[in-house]
Amino acid sequence: MFAIRLDKEIEQELDLLAKKRGSNRSALVREAIMRYLEDNEDLELAKQAKNQTLDSKPLARLRKELGLDS
Repeated sequence: MFAIRLDKEIEQELDLLAKKRGSNRSALVREAIMRYLEDNEDLELAKQAKNQTLDSKPLARLRKELGLDS
């Protein structure tokens, strides 16, 4: 179980959105947290990929080295 305190305005916005979606406040908060965690995981993977490609070449140079351009 996890409890958080929200401003009344945020609670009202969550309630309105939940009503429009046919859901409830807890489901919306759960979904938002899951998206946040997934976004952070994606960001970390992107950073790792960038670090692995630091020794990259411009496409034109690579095509020339592979004999794809005359």
